[in-house]
Amino acid sequence: MTNKHLETAHPFSDRRATSRTMQAVVRDRYGSADLLQLRQVEIPTIGENQILVRVHAAGLDRGAWHVMTGRPYLMRLAGFGLRAPKHLTLGSDVAGVIVAVGPQVTDLRPGGLVFGTCFGTHHGSFAEYAVARVNKLARMPAHTSFEQAAVVPGSAQTALQALRDHGRVQAGQRVLIIGASGGVGTFAVQLAKAFGAVVTGVCSTAKVNLVRSLGADEVIDYSETELAQVDARYDLVLDIGGNRPLSQLRRLLTAHGTLVLVGGEAGDPWTGGLARQLGALLISRFLPQRLVSFITKENSADLTTLAGMMDAGLLTPQIDRSTPLTGVADAMRDLEAGRISGKVAVTVLP
Repeated sequence: MTNKHLETAHPFSDRRATSRTMQAVVRDRYGSADLLQLRQVEIPTIGENQILVRVHAAGLDRGAWHVMTGRPYLMRLAGFGLRAPKHLTLGSDVAGVIVAVGPQVTDLRPGGLVFGTCFGTHHGSFAEYAVARVNKLARMPAHTSFEQAAVVPGSAQTALQALRDHGRVQAGQRVLIIGASGGVGTFAVQLAKAFGAVVTGVCSTAKVNLVRSLGADEVIDYSETELAQVDARYDLVLDIGGNRPLSQLRRLLTAHGTLVLVGGEAGDPWTGGLARQLGALLISRFLPQRLVSFITKENSADLTTLAGMMDAGLLTPQIDRSTPLTGVADAMRDLEAGRISGKVAVTVLP
């Protein structure tokens, strides 16, 4: 598509926008963070319903780690590239300024401030420019920094859909959030409280104060209390990024409670947590309890909902730290080692 078909910002907010190249974090093959490099690559072009964003900040999440390592291996069969990654760049969550829009984009204009995800466009957000589909972006919340907006999209939408759509949370219900100090968990605690639930968070000793500060009514330190020893029963349990046996999780539910499996780590290298999720769906058909797993559907409507909650003071992103593009590899190592509370913001354009 030629430039005459695009509506672009004029003048560009950054003279580098007239260049054909940009800096981006890339890798040539699957593997560890040691393979990540900061390299000059071509600025991507956009399609009819896509938007070119000048990236001010990006969010680092577990999904970026999976794309970097190519694990579980099943994702390679799903289109990411069998032997080597199909696309060089990484990163999904983004916040920035619109540079250009495709001809089918009608409600967003160059110069607008947006946040959302560029997942599925093959042009990651750990770069000076990223491409996003119009239905995966929304206008940034007022009085919010680019770093704060950038860490919201993937994790907060996952938490929102887990609680609202799949957990069917109701005011007054008792909700247990396992993994309450992580990227999804910190949003889930705040959202559950906003929905009127009584919230118990599960985390490590070092993160107890953080989870309590988010509004949790009770915090369980898993290094001191095994979940198998917990006598309480919950209407809704969110197991975020864990791999605990379904029998243990079911014991925490009320007779008609709901378990929502949010992701899954530490599973086998081929399927990750998929085997447990499939097992949950199978046995749920024969139980009074609901066992649910899902794939997050990024969309503008949910982003707008989250923006409104941020404007209302009901949702505050928890940023462990901000890092430049040169620090993405170290941040990825800390994420893998569990040294991150909340999210990491990648600052691209100060």
